[in-house]
Amino acid sequence: MNVTLYGASGMIGSRILDELVLRQHKVTAVVRHPSKITRTDVKVCAGDVLDPHSVAETASGADVVISAYAPPEDATNLLTNATHSLLSALERTGVRRFLMVGGAGNLEVAPGVPIVDTPHFPPQWISHGLAHKEALSVLKHSDLDWTSFSPAALIQPGERTGRFRLSGNAFIPAPDGQSSISAEDFSVALVDELENPRHLRQVLGVVY
Repeated sequence: MNVTLYGASGMIGSRILDELVLRQHKVTAVVRHPSKITRTDVKVCAGDVLDPHSVAETASGADVVISAYAPPEDATNLLTNATHSLLSALERTGVRRFLMVGGAGNLEVAPGVPIVDTPHFPPQWISHGLAHKEALSVLKHSDLDWTSFSPAALIQPGERTGRFRLSGNAFIPAPDGQSSISAEDFSVALVDELENPRHLRQVLGVVY
């Protein structure tokens, strides 16, 4: 597929990029600073996910668009702006399939109760959690064929094992009480869904 990937140089985005290339998809990696991506087997473009005109230009001709955009620590509200920008641009360009990296806080501990709205959510991550909640609210009003991927509570670089669980929109820790996933296996799950869509207009949790 022709895939346009935003946030391709980040911790999660770079692993998604690796997985896409491994499976021989044709990738346009869009970043603010192209020098951060040195590989030569993808097309690298400078672009601004916050600018709908830039998104429309870089997403033109794509079969699927993926956003792994992560806002700055001190400006998490930009995630909502980026979501508005992406959706408005994709609606204009005619790209129907949109995959978005969301947050663990959107996973529910009870029907209609995301974990970000509970006392159990770590206070140091509350601004990120609320930003992802707002971005998901924007996404749910779109008529695109979207899927929002929520990682486990802890996502970090690790191994690509290909073994993980899909939890739907529920927060389901492992039997030992931990909630974790490697960025590599998270990317496997995301590209699996890209290739075989089974969760359209849904939140999809990925956890060990």
